[in-house]
Amino acid sequence: MNHFTSIHDVPNIEALIHKALSIKHASVFESPIVNPKSNIQNPKTLVLLFFNPSLRTRLSTEKAGLNLGMNVISMNADAGWKIEFEDGVVMDGDKAEHVREAAGVVSQYADVIGIRTFPTLTDRERDYAEVVLRQFQKHATVPVISLESATLHPLQSLTDAVTIEAHKKTARPKVVLTWAPHPRALPQAVANSFVEWMKARDVELVVTHPPGAELAPQFVDNVQIEYNQRKAFEGADFIYAKNWSSYTDYGRIISPKENWTVTAEKMALTNQARFMHCLPVRRNVVVEDAVLDDPSCLIFEQAKNREFAAQAVLEEILNKHT
Repeated sequence: MNHFTSIHDVPNIEALIHKALSIKHASVFESPIVNPKSNIQNPKTLVLLFFNPSLRTRLSTEKAGLNLGMNVISMNADAGWKIEFEDGVVMDGDKAEHVREAAGVVSQYADVIGIRTFPTLTDRERDYAEVVLRQFQKHATVPVISLESATLHPLQSLTDAVTIEAHKKTARPKVVLTWAPHPRALPQAVANSFVEWMKARDVELVVTHPPGAELAPQFVDNVQIEYNQRKAFEGADFIYAKNWSSYTDYGRIISPKENWTVTAEKMALTNQARFMHCLPVRRNVVVEDAVLDDPSCLIFEQAKNREFAAQAVLEEILNKHT
């Protein structure tokens, strides 16, 4: 891979998923410090730029880099670093550095750059153009990986695919992505990306949400949409809960009359489904305690799998560029 910003950067999706599973298996029996199966020439440097805060993405990607013997530098890029992303502007305002120089300079110190951005949730055209990520990718001279962008979260979705592959009970499991309530306006990134990755796999995918919560057409084309959450849950093998704000009425918080919280009573409609969520999760808003605290819940394994997914991506990129 030259970059990792979406599923379209991955030449062989199944191979990458199984690579992450292989790394996970090896971590149980081998030293967690440098993967002996890697032929990467160390030391390499990974620079992670966070334009919005992170817990799992930051820790898992840092850990993945350390597992490979990399130097890892993380920077809170939202803390006073004001960058201009538009070309041809007169920079006489509060932005002191252009992305051309910022990306060029970071490339002098990094072998791989990871970037985490966040949507405005007010300007749909700009958000879906992925201005921050694409400008860094355009002007950097080293590979770029997305740690979540305005519209996609490929590392999370790779992790989710790895987790489902490890726990599926049938060759073609029924996977349900369900909208869930939230008091804040959240991006569509995780949902978009999850749908994109599940469409590329041999699963029965159902997306369930209230009217008004439709995702962007380019992601849900040919996907089964169900507005009745209980009906969608019937016979499901995996339930993935996530909130997202409106795409059509961009950024609006959706407040349906029905209760869309995932409950134990709703989970009883499934085929003993495993519950998944990318975290952080609002207890008893998105999902009730009884579901999160059930032994079948996969949220902590998902979080751990972030490390192996990131390591697989880094290995693929570094093996190509070393």
